[in-house]
Amino acid sequence: MSPFRGLVYDPSVAGPWEQLTAPPYDVISESDQEGLRARSPYNIVHIDLTGGGGGDGAAPAYATAASLLGEWRASGVLTAPDAPRYYGYELRYPVDGITRRLRGLVGALELEPWGGTVLPHEQTMPGPIEDRLRLLRATKTHLSPIYGTITGPCERLNELLDRTTDRLPIAIVRDEEGVEHRMWAIDGEEEVSPWLAGESILIADGHHRYATALAYRDERRTAEGPGPWDRILALVVDAGTEEVPVLPYHRIQIGGDRPTGGRPVPGLAQALSAADDLRLRYGTVTKDEGTVVYRIHSLRGEPPTVLALHEQLLDRVAPGDALRFTHVAADADAAVRDGSAIAAYLLPGTTPGRVRAVVQQGGRLPRKSTFFWPKPRTGMILLPVDDPIDP
Repeated sequence: MSPFRGLVYDPSVAGPWEQLTAPPYDVISESDQEGLRARSPYNIVHIDLTGGGGGDGAAPAYATAASLLGEWRASGVLTAPDAPRYYGYELRYPVDGITRRLRGLVGALELEPWGGTVLPHEQTMPGPIEDRLRLLRATKTHLSPIYGTITGPCERLNELLDRTTDRLPIAIVRDEEGVEHRMWAIDGEEEVSPWLAGESILIADGHHRYATALAYRDERRTAEGPGPWDRILALVVDAGTEEVPVLPYHRIQIGGDRPTGGRPVPGLAQALSAADDLRLRYGTVTKDEGTVVYRIHSLRGEPPTVLALHEQLLDRVAPGDALRFTHVAADADAAVRDGSAIAAYLLPGTTPGRVRAVVQQGGRLPRKSTFFWPKPRTGMILLPVDDPIDP
């Protein structure tokens, strides 16, 4: 991983940071898009979701995104430092009334095919990749970092972050979920790459963006050889030191066969609390003769529970497009209550180590298996990949 000359907002021109950034594109609803657009004409969502993600997907929409990005750079809304830098990134998030911390280092990560030192854990889908590729071709800029974890612990990395976070950050943003995002610039002369030698990076969030960057790199290399398109913007977190939350995506079953068996429990709260990844326990919500029923079920084998559930049940009883996904348990419950779903499956969270174990054995989890949270904010730092300012 190397330092880079990224693009950051200038609040004296663009306005307050909290009006400028956005969640990752794939977790923004249409109503959220409109709210973000209304915050500022310079909110990053004007670029990130101008194309297929937020419009009709036509070529002019992506060209509009590129033109807008160029205007922001020319007017000083976005500026670049004189020398390459890394960035320290910290997320402070509330859990049960306690503020916790998750921090890592943002840099330019050399792209390589899947399965070497960069490990995917979920399947990707062609639609999002095509949208992100068309946007990247137009803007020639990575708008948000992928998020990856190393096994660690990496003492040198944590010493650097300790020194960095003692200073005042260059940006502070409190998001819609009460997470506080803090960012610091770090001198690019730090020799970080040797610290990560021998570590593999598990992609926690950003599988489609990484696949997109690989496709774009291959296109540019075929035409022009190696270049700045060989890198991607990445936040790397040391899972050996930091407590990395891995929340579940619950399953909403639209069609297929209803689940049977299980042990009844009184309600949603009890079903959620009984779900246990290590013991491979999950909950279900169904309706029996108009009454909502909650049950706890057990699987055999090894965690993560979501993988065992698909292998032993869901891939058989809910094939094809019979499943929807949400990380909000109340939404899964509501879908059964209002009759739009025949069942919901309530999954436990898991750990980076359990996810990594699946990958290292040659497997992958089903799509929408993990919800690594909190996530880095889009627009905090951008990485141009076809630019004279990039060394």
